[in-house]
Amino acid sequence: MLSWSCERLEGLGSLEVFELLKLRAMVFVSEQRCIYQDPDDTDPEAWHLRGRDAQGRLAAYARLYRDARVGPKIGRVLTAPWARGAGQGRALMHQALRDCARLWPGEAVTLSAQAHLQHFYAALGFAAISEVYDEDGIPHIDMRRPAA
Repeated sequence: MLSWSCERLEGLGSLEVFELLKLRAMVFVSEQRCIYQDPDDTDPEAWHLRGRDAQGRLAAYARLYRDARVGPKIGRVLTAPWARGAGQGRALMHQALRDCARLWPGEAVTLSAQAHLQHFYAALGFAAISEVYDEDGIPHIDMRRPAA
């Protein structure tokens, strides 16, 4: 079981910011070979959801923010390589949805899903709202979950 915290960037210590950026780079840049500007202008405005294991290691992460075009959005969703296969991704998304409901009550939530994870997100109540498109060399699809 993970312990959760969700804070704005200014509420995090420098080592926490380093830790989450290191894990994002490990998963998105090194593992998935996506060459893009990971820390971006959304980070200072976003809420950073972190799940830690019993040893205090960062095991799961997602970035929650309000997109000017679509409203509340979940992005940069990841589970640490060593923490996969134990249901942490599902736990992360359930927590992300709870935090979105707390931060933006009564609003639908969107995300840009890797296309091969469409069924995973559909099981959480998300439905496709776009065709599959290429983002950084990986097929993606936009999905939305109605307000709870």
